[in-house]
Amino acid sequence: MEVELLDIRQHMGRFAPFDALSDDLLDEIAGQVEVAYYRAGSDILLLDEEIHELGFIRSGAVEVYRRNGDLYDRRGEGDIFGHFSLLRNHRVRYPVRALEDSLIYFLPDTLFQRLCEEDEHFADFVELERPRLESAVEHQKKQNDMMITRVRKLLTRYPVMVEASTTVQEAARQISDSGASAVLVLDAPGDTPRYTFRDSEERAWQVRGILTDSDFRRLVAEGREPGTPVGEIVGDRLVAIQSDESVHEAMLTMLRNNIHHLPVMHRRRPVGIVHLSDIIRYETHSSLYLVSNIFNQSSAEGLAKLAPDVRAAFVRMVEDGADSRMIGSALSTIGRSFTRRLLELAEEALGPPPVPYCFMAMGSMARNEQSLVTDQDNALVLDDAFDPEAHDAYFREMAKIVSDGLHACGYTYCSGDIMATNPRWRQPLAVWKGYFRDWIRDPTPERLLHSSIFFDLDAVYGENVYVEQLQDLVAEQAPQSALFLAAMARNALNRTPPLGFFRTFVMEKDGKQNNTINLKRRGTAPLTELIRVHALACGSRAQNSFARLDDIDRTQLLAQGVSDKLRYALEFLSMARIHHQVIDLQHERTPDNTIEPENISDTERHTLKDAFQVLSNAQKFLKFRYPVPAAAARRPRGPR
Repeated sequence: MEVELLDIRQHMGRFAPFDALSDDLLDEIAGQVEVAYYRAGSDILLLDEEIHELGFIRSGAVEVYRRNGDLYDRRGEGDIFGHFSLLRNHRVRYPVRALEDSLIYFLPDTLFQRLCEEDEHFADFVELERPRLESAVEHQKKQNDMMITRVRKLLTRYPVMVEASTTVQEAARQISDSGASAVLVLDAPGDTPRYTFRDSEERAWQVRGILTDSDFRRLVAEGREPGTPVGEIVGDRLVAIQSDESVHEAMLTMLRNNIHHLPVMHRRRPVGIVHLSDIIRYETHSSLYLVSNIFNQSSAEGLAKLAPDVRAAFVRMVEDGADSRMIGSALSTIGRSFTRRLLELAEEALGPPPVPYCFMAMGSMARNEQSLVTDQDNALVLDDAFDPEAHDAYFREMAKIVSDGLHACGYTYCSGDIMATNPRWRQPLAVWKGYFRDWIRDPTPERLLHSSIFFDLDAVYGENVYVEQLQDLVAEQAPQSALFLAAMARNALNRTPPLGFFRTFVMEKDGKQNNTINLKRRGTAPLTELIRVHALACGSRAQNSFARLDDIDRTQLLAQGVSDKLRYALEFLSMARIHHQVIDLQHERTPDNTIEPENISDTERHTLKDAFQVLSNAQKFLKFRYPVPAAAARRPRGPR
């Protein structure tokens, strides 16, 4: 092959969708390419003119316009244009103009159509309006069997079910005869019809709870009479899952609730019970064993020794094809487990708490989006009977035990002192409600700068209802305060994506991290912040960013398709960050959040640009969607 054709082939083969083509097809493309040069400002494609070629940008940059003349996109080296017009009526739908001096390769329409017919990847790329970003994320999902496998596939038998009036002895006999390890207890429908169904005789039943083989052993140890009705001993809180949920979600539900048996429902009817061993046989991740080990430790020193296991579980999940939502949930569950065990150890050392409390997490743990590189953000919500003089010494020591323990386990101290060791974040419920009311009713961007993390909040241990009340307060009051939403939006614009005017990367220039991009500071963090603003505006009680986008979808707050773009951008940036951390671990380096664009593939570099462009567009919309109310803008504010 001639040197010029070899250069064309090698260059185009670096970029999607050509990077997945066979060598023979690449050779044929190189042989049919026509080369054209355009000076900056010159037209390449005019609206409604005939088009019979696909454009590929060898060098330079172009601007793509909508029919009304508005700018649609900027594209650079390795990008294509004209494919939508070729697939429709061979009339230019999106005019193209050279933004700078540009060298363009043109492929004839006949070859373009043949590539669409012979290569599925190429066809998907050009036919679906999701060239790089969505295709990259969808490809990742296809590699993950746990995400698409429904938990119903693990069921092998219907559950054993008994009425609440059944004796303990009879219930034990039934599960023994059936070879089961648990029984569901049924009762007449009550006030909560959550799991109410009708049997084959059209009788109405409600699943009241579950008794496991370990429960029966405990009853024997306690000396309970064999004739005791099971309705007297079964708990009222039933944790269950729907049959169409994923195996991964079943695993996380067990981990979060520290249970080994999980009833599976088809709508409200029980169809089976999944045991932890069923999940273990299906799934090979070590996070299950790690959580079990955490609760078996008898000291903070023992917990700290599990830090290498966390890193190993993280690497294994990535290698097995888990996506960012699965990894974030698993790591958050592990972090919560460390926290819960430390609180249990603290109570063993200090004695029972003088008043009820709830240990609250903020930030990534609350969102179930933790990564391997994270610090601790936590607080204590205390019962309103809390008396500082009588009780604070206990909770101050508890907070220190937990904070020091988490630090030893790899969760570094918060640089902003957002921890329960800070007396400001160790307060009664009424004080916390006052904090949130003040932040919402009388906000400024400066005041919220260090408080916005509290709008990602979730209970970790204790009286969960305290944190639920705070979540309810936020969901009810935040949508009603335009000034609060404007202030939160301004804070969400403080960190911008690292894109220059020509879609080039703007590198960090701070010495140690010179010529790098911080994927958290310039990517995932501003994305989660702007998603949070929209979620607060629509009254969402969700904490996870993807769940918040689901709630936002139910409103008309964002234009159609925008939330999908945000999902793909968040997933891709999160996975790019995660993969970089795995590489660091494999090379025995301390993992961080930065990448060097020079050291990643051309395809990934271009997809990163697409993700950052989604973020940039979303931030522009955020600024106009939540303007500062006119009256508030004119009101003078003194120092706070």
